[in-house]
Amino acid sequence: MIAQAYHGEKITICKNNLPLVDLVAHKPEGKRKLGLLEGQFVTPEDFLEADREIEDMFFGEER
Repeated sequence: MIAQAYHGEKITICKNNLPLVDLVAHKPEGKRKLGLLEGQFVTPEDFLEADREIEDMFFGEER
């Protein structure tokens, strides 16, 4: 069925002779736009730095 829908055939799935859904090929809506929030917030300088408190929760206070 997937191959048939991919090649343009419309497939209707029914239950008790009642059409429920149509199986059709997916058509992408377009390319995603990156950077939608650019300039709307500031990333902290220490964003990628390890957080000592969280590390202590995972590894214990003594290492």
